[in-house]
Amino acid sequence: MDTTAPAPTPAPPPPPAPPTDAQQRRAARAATRPGDRVFLGLSRGSGILLLVIMAAIAAFLTYRASLVLAKNDGNFFTTFEWNTNLNPPDFGIAVLAYGTVVSSIVAMVIAVPVAVGIALFTTHYAPRKLGGLIGYVIDLLAAVPSIVYGLWGALVLVPHMNGLFGWLDHWFGWTGILDWQGGAPRSLLTVGVLLAIMILPIVTNVSREVFRQVPQMHEEAALALGATRWEVIRMSVLPFGRSGVISASMLGLGRALGETMAVATVLSPTFEIHASLLDPGGGTFAQNIASKFGEATDQGRDALIASGLVLFVITLLVNGAARAIIARRKEYSGADA
Repeated sequence: MDTTAPAPTPAPPPPPAPPTDAQQRRAARAATRPGDRVFLGLSRGSGILLLVIMAAIAAFLTYRASLVLAKNDGNFFTTFEWNTNLNPPDFGIAVLAYGTVVSSIVAMVIAVPVAVGIALFTTHYAPRKLGGLIGYVIDLLAAVPSIVYGLWGALVLVPHMNGLFGWLDHWFGWTGILDWQGGAPRSLLTVGVLLAIMILPIVTNVSREVFRQVPQMHEEAALALGATRWEVIRMSVLPFGRSGVISASMLGLGRALGETMAVATVLSPTFEIHASLLDPGGGTFAQNIASKFGEATDQGRDALIASGLVLFVITLLVNGAARAIIARRKEYSGADA
């Protein structure tokens, strides 16, 4: 019979000692210093100013939109026309919503896998110098102005899309979505490809930082168990960084939804919905505002502002969702939000 006494339970750590009178006095003096008071006031003022600016923008958009929506003869969300010079006006955002969503989805489908692949290569496969060089090039892509992307898309990308459109029509034209009837390839698919190039640096940089935060012990434990490099990535890196990649994708989506000049330079705007992604024409919220605002009447500008209000709300929701995902990931990993 074993008569060994059980090991004593270790005593819990003592609670932290309360601050002494001297520490409390030093903290009180620090809080009353002029520099601290000025810094605290500036910090609070900056935060309040940001909220005031956002509220002012929302109030302005809502007020101007309400002026024209009250007399709109069509359904704002389902009408396929944009006749703002009539009295009463007859306009809607169905075509703009379709073009914005479709081009953004095309961009995400292309950009996210490529960005994740680049992030994995630079963090787990490439030598340090090569990974740093690739990261530098990605940062340069993020610094290119959107109008430069638009000029490159109109002068270089569009002429070279004819071959791709012909190939897609030959093999997948029977689907109807990729049916091409000829004409200049200034379509939503071309816009999606250009947007994919533009959001690639955002998704890549965020994903790369997330993959760098994978605990080294997780990877070493998987390698010690005989896992290959790909198995380590599949079982350790990707599960750890899944929420980070999703948040990076949401940030890229926010950029794609609001892109203006590049889309306006490449797309042939028509106020109609095409079943095929290869047919020229279509429109997006930002492109429609940029192309019509200068020549619009007061009523037409209010209509454009109403469409801008919808884009404003969508962008806020997308970025809010990205922030929520990041916060959940930090909470899960035990980091401070």
